[in-house]
Amino acid sequence: MSDIAIAPPQADTALFRGRTVGLMLAIGIAGFAAMLVLGAYAPDLRSGRNGGAHALSNAVTGYAALVQLAEATGRHPRIVRTAHEFDTEDLLVVTPETGAVDISEALMQRATRPTLFVLPKWRTVPDDDHPGWARYRGLLPLHEPIGVLAPGVRFTMRQYRSGGGALVSNGVPGRFWAPRPIQVITGIDPTNKQQQDQWRQLTPLLTDGRGGIVLARIGEGPLYVLADPDLLNNRGMKDLGQARSALALLDWMNSTDPDGVAFDVSMNGLGHSRSPLKLLFEPPFLAMTLAIAAALLLAGLHAFGRFGPPRARARAVAFGKTALVDNSALLIRKAGREARLGGRYAAAIRDRAARAFGAPARLRDGALDEYLDSLKGAHRFTDLLQVADAARDRHSLLDAAQALHDWQEDKSR
Repeated sequence: MSDIAIAPPQADTALFRGRTVGLMLAIGIAGFAAMLVLGAYAPDLRSGRNGGAHALSNAVTGYAALVQLAEATGRHPRIVRTAHEFDTEDLLVVTPETGAVDISEALMQRATRPTLFVLPKWRTVPDDDHPGWARYRGLLPLHEPIGVLAPGVRFTMRQYRSGGGALVSNGVPGRFWAPRPIQVITGIDPTNKQQQDQWRQLTPLLTDGRGGIVLARIGEGPLYVLADPDLLNNRGMKDLGQARSALALLDWMNSTDPDGVAFDVSMNGLGHSRSPLKLLFEPPFLAMTLAIAAALLLAGLHAFGRFGPPRARARAVAFGKTALVDNSALLIRKAGREARLGGRYAAAIRDRAARAFGAPARLRDGALDEYLDSLKGAHRFTDLLQVADAARDRHSLLDAAQALHDWQEDKSR
């Protein structure tokens, strides 16, 4: 029996053509690779347009204008997304948005390097009509800007309506105008018992002329704090003179032969940690990734070329007399009965020869053999019969059968 239908083969009924399958595989592989790349670089691709007060924001409280202005004037600004990038001699501008932000990493790594902390001032909400913009909702409570450097440094501060006059400079280049309203530092909090001695010294650099400090140096190192962010944010950059003064201020702070200016956004929730997946797409591991991809591509091409299209299954039992004879012979061979067929084959030749040579019908067995021996020829039938009976292996049986066949053919001529 066979599990293959006897009906004639039908036309190709494959669900998909080879080209369709190849296209589906190509799209799937490309999509998977794109997913890996985007997963590795997704933190770097975030625009940061969330209305916050950071270097990627185009809201009124953001600093994107200052970054673009520094880029346009050849100051090579860059965005810092991880604390590992704090290890640089460039000026680092840190813009925490609340007093709860942990800035200890920056304080430890930047003790002897120029660093500017810009204190938060405005309470805002997203502008629903303009994605990435923000609307004022008033000033933040003073505990928010005061808490940025606390408990190591704790100020006393004040917010009031200014007249918009010029700020008083103490060695700082440029000319700044007082924002309306203005946020100033009034001194070091004397009640803070945990305050370290190295932070007790507060050097005013920009003041409002009324005892309020807008920009100060804290301690002996190049650590600066800007009380009012409107001197540097997008709101302040709308004035050309203020923008020139802002660039001059960055250059003055960044006077230790730097390569550029670094703007931190890791403390604004836009940072990222080192990703093992990202290493696969960067030197020196990029070469290994490309080699693996090439090996997989070659393996796929080899698989397509080796196996090719599927073939129809053959029948377990073929059609026709030839198949029947072949199957019978296989069964006899499996049973080990080949050597015993010599006599039977000789009997079959005897019957065929009797009919072919017109032997009398009354002759049987020995008498018929004598009649066949009386026929002229090189061999006697009984001699060939004895050889066929005596055959005990496949080769001797084949030789005896061939001799009987030749004897019949010779007598038929």
